Amino acid sequence: MTVTINRATGKRRGDRTPRPGLGRRLRDGYQKYWYAYAMIAPVAVVIGVLVLYPLGYGLYLTLTDANSLNTARTIGVNEIEATYKFIGLDNYADILWGPTAYDRFWSHFIWTIVWTAVCVGLHFFIGLGLALLLNQNLRGRTLYRLLLVLPWAVPTFVTVFGWRFMLADAGIVNSALDWLHLPTPAWLEDTFWQRFSAIMVNTWCGVPFMMVSLLGGLQSIDNSLYEAAEMDGASAWQRFRYVTLPGLRSVSSTVVLLGIIWTFNQFAVIFLLFGNSAPEAQILVTWAYHLGFGQQPRDFAQSAAYGILLLAILIVFTSFYRRWLNRNEQQLAI
Repeated sequence: MTVTINRATGKRRGDRTPRPGLGRRLRDGYQKYWYAYAMIAPVAVVIGVLVLYPLGYGLYLTLTDANSLNTARTIGVNEIEATYKFIGLDNYADILWGPTAYDRFWSHFIWTIVWTAVCVGLHFFIGLGLALLLNQNLRGRTLYRLLLVLPWAVPTFVTVFGWRFMLADAGIVNSALDWLHLPTPAWLEDTFWQRFSAIMVNTWCGVPFMMVSLLGGLQSIDNSLYEAAEMDGASAWQRFRYVTLPGLRSVSSTVVLLGIIWTFNQFAVIFLLFGNSAPEAQILVTWAYHLGFGQQPRDFAQSAAYGILLLAILIVFTSFYRRWLNRNEQQLAI
């Protein structure tokens, strides 16, 4: 075996240069990219104050028994010091395996999963159907787009309060059903119809975003692909399956992931539609709010523990979802 030695340095060819230490790498990186660090420093400070500090403090609260009776508070001129204590992981154990675990966590967790799956499925399929329709050469297409985007443009609280008035016992929906001699459900009182109403209202609010996103994806697909498929004798269904759906893969995977995260944490629709009532229709995020602010004494520790569990569930789901997408893309590339 022949070894080549550099006469200038005395090093053999193939020898690796020792990697500098962490301090040296940080110092070199700062000297080279100091301007970039200076530009992102204000953003990092804002994120730390608005996101990281509340998250860290919430995580600390989950390890205590803090509630509205033992936290620091001021009553008149009297300042009462905090008396809550550190209890470790007892809150998580009580939520997941305690005697009331099913009523307080698992029943809401199951309903949250059903709520998310049904809502995102309706968002996607209705949004895709409307996007395909608006992608055609229709007379008045601009007007149709404007009308279909209106539910998304109107503030959520206005939309939900409007639906709440319409779904009331004497609202327009029940009045119309009664005029047609049809049953008038208790939309805001019965558990089944409460859940049905929540899904219906959230679908109304979420379809426009999905429609606009998928319409943009449809317009980015090259028309020559459809022309080539049509010349090869492909039917409308085959063009949709082998041209449209693959062309929408990148857009649809992103908007579905965003839709799952938003719907899983959809506080406004449930809370504005039912308030603190309808315990069976509460999803995890609204139930966590109920524990922390909708009851007495307010259980800050368990409410924070629900928030950390929600964050953990979404992180795990997102990681598996992205891995599944990457694996499918690699299989398609092969």
